[in-house]
Amino acid sequence: MSRPQHQTKTVDPYDRFLHGLEAKITGGISPASAMLAYLDWAVHLANSPGKQGYLVQKALRKNVLLASYLERLCTCKSPAPCIEPLPQDKRFSAPEWQYFPFNIFYQNFLLLQQWWYNATTGIHGVSKHHEEVVTFSARQILDIFSPSNFPLTNPEILQATLSTGGMNLVKGYQNFLEDWERAVLQKRPVGSERFKVGKDVAVSPGKVIYRNRLIELIQYSPTTEKVFAEPILIVPAWIMKYYILDLSPNNSMVKYLVDQGHTVFMISWKNPTEDDRDLDMDDYLEKGVEAALHVVRTIVPDQKVHAVGYCIGGTLLSIASAVLARDKKDWLASMTLLAAQTDFTEAGELMLFIDQSQVAYIEDLMWDQGYLDTKQMAGAFQLLRSNDLIWSRMVHDYLLGKRRPMIDLMAWNADATRMPYAMHSQYLEKLFLNNDLAEGRYFAGDRPVSLMNIRVPLFVVGAEKDHVAPWRSVYKINQLTDTDITFLLTSGGHNAGIISEPGHPRRHHRVGTRRENETYQFPDDWYEKTPVREGSWWPTWHDWLAERSGEKTKPPSLGDVASGYAPLSDAPGTYVLEE
Repeated sequence: MSRPQHQTKTVDPYDRFLHGLEAKITGGISPASAMLAYLDWAVHLANSPGKQGYLVQKALRKNVLLASYLERLCTCKSPAPCIEPLPQDKRFSAPEWQYFPFNIFYQNFLLLQQWWYNATTGIHGVSKHHEEVVTFSARQILDIFSPSNFPLTNPEILQATLSTGGMNLVKGYQNFLEDWERAVLQKRPVGSERFKVGKDVAVSPGKVIYRNRLIELIQYSPTTEKVFAEPILIVPAWIMKYYILDLSPNNSMVKYLVDQGHTVFMISWKNPTEDDRDLDMDDYLEKGVEAALHVVRTIVPDQKVHAVGYCIGGTLLSIASAVLARDKKDWLASMTLLAAQTDFTEAGELMLFIDQSQVAYIEDLMWDQGYLDTKQMAGAFQLLRSNDLIWSRMVHDYLLGKRRPMIDLMAWNADATRMPYAMHSQYLEKLFLNNDLAEGRYFAGDRPVSLMNIRVPLFVVGAEKDHVAPWRSVYKINQLTDTDITFLLTSGGHNAGIISEPGHPRRHHRVGTRRENETYQFPDDWYEKTPVREGSWWPTWHDWLAERSGEKTKPPSLGDVASGYAPLSDAPGTYVLEE
């Protein structure tokens, strides 16, 4: 089977330059994509008199509900609200919102929000993608005008202003100026300077034993007299710096694994610049995962490797595992995927920003500068959780005049990375847009790969509140491989769900195994039938690894001078420090 021939894109460089300039202004959001979505919605709504009548009826009914609620307020001290916020909406949870007139403000807002949801959904003929875009956009616009965002309609702000004599607003203004200055000067958020890489975070001792153009490979020092025979190689995402898996000593996954007696290796990706614009997915495969596996197998000879991939690193690891299976290389003992997708048909709200127009727009932005800066994507990620990441912060920091204490996870999140033009273009088009990997059209090294060829046991982790890699999307690997798959669903989100050290409060998980050739179970059925376990999922994973990691033996040396892998520097190395 030969690689499919695609028509070469011929785009005028002036057009690319113009689109790149526009994208810097719009935050990478394609105006054409948004306009197509709104036009699809507006034309179909205009041609749907039945839907229009239904919306008029809904508007009248909501006005009657609000009037009835107002009437009950006059005769009852605490009437039941006519509409409740969604479970995840905490804007109106304070008791002060239940007093007049603030209860009227927020009840009216929620009724209006619900009406707009009805207006943007259920219109026959509108494409699913366009409906989601319009619904999402309407919600973002409405959230701007939420009564919680304004001092005169937010009782918490009014109370703080009266009790402090307005000093909350003075302090909030100072906070705003401080944040604005840091944004203009491209400095990290307030408090992040307390978490220095190699001093406060990423402090697990080890050595960089290999370096090429794309990666540094870290081997961590053992903390036990004996270690499991088979080592672990962790492939983190390159959209983020690796040390999310080696944060503070109390919540470091690396330290936890080493303390359990595992020999751990970690890939640290280079932060690419314009000079790296031509690095593509095959480079990340060959110079990244395959190069690291070769070194690990040299340091720990005659042993298979337990490979672990996080987020997009897990997607790449899945491709690498399929390549090894295709090429008859029996290098892996198992594969663990942490919040990693292999099928992108239901990749969550992030798909709102992925269509042909949007991908072309981002490509032109990357073509102009040679890479995509994570800061240029930050707006899209923040919009997905605008109430938590934008408006609640504005209220808390600028109107209430407070500061949330900086934690290691927040400081790491502000330590942005970039992605080279060629790689990210291929990733968006082949995986997100065309879903080539799941549908058997993905090529690596000019030959096709299939996840169905993977035969090593899998441990797959999804997170209940993951907006980046929704757990039902992660679960789809059960339909793409025919090997033993242990699927674990943990509480938390994309990052906090994975960093779930033992002793972390309010953590729980579900876990179950589908053996090779067993019947596929629908994800919601699996969820209902799988009992909840309290506590961190890390010990469950360690037990799974320990069963498959061989006997305990003497720890291997750090590096191997004879093989050309002498230690180059102390962990965390140099690539992770690059801005």
